[in-house]
Amino acid sequence: MQASIRPPAADSPLFEKTLGSRTVFQGRALRIDVIDIEMPNGQPASREVVRHRGAVAILGRVPDGRFLFVRQYRKAIESAFIEVVAGGLEPGEAPDVAAHRELREESGYHATRLLPLGTIVACPGYSEERLHLFFAELEAVPGETDPDEEEFVETLLMGEAEVEQALLDETINDAKTMACWLLWKMRGPR
Repeated sequence: MQASIRPPAADSPLFEKTLGSRTVFQGRALRIDVIDIEMPNGQPASREVVRHRGAVAILGRVPDGRFLFVRQYRKAIESAFIEVVAGGLEPGEAPDVAAHRELREESGYHATRLLPLGTIVACPGYSEERLHLFFAELEAVPGETDPDEEEFVETLLMGEAEVEQALLDETINDAKTMACWLLWKMRGPR
């Protein structure tokens, strides 16, 4: 029997009871809380949790069949990454609205069709951030980009075989990009 991926109920042997919490860091994009808990065996412990509004990631395809990616430097890893277009949700913003906004800001492309692929939790051991994944059919020609003030990206168009080779040789090794590709392939290229 397969275990459920849903959170356990309070009467589950895996449930961790929250006793209290405190914020130890508040930034522009995230907050870090320390949560005091009672473990399933009754012993106290604490968990450090990153709080984030959530984000979107979009695997886009132009009419000639190539896929849109961006390359940008990621300071935490000290490397440039090839990724799908992605970005954080604004307060109160719906994921589909954010997906259209991020496509325009980072690439200049407009989606003629936007299909949800699913929602993932990238780092459940320490973060509640949910990433809403989409597949987008894009217009043939991009418009003007409107990147955030602190954002520098290059756009790339890659064929399907090129993407798959880049995934296999880890030229593309970004988790959200891999999840978008996998879910798109599993749901059947449309």
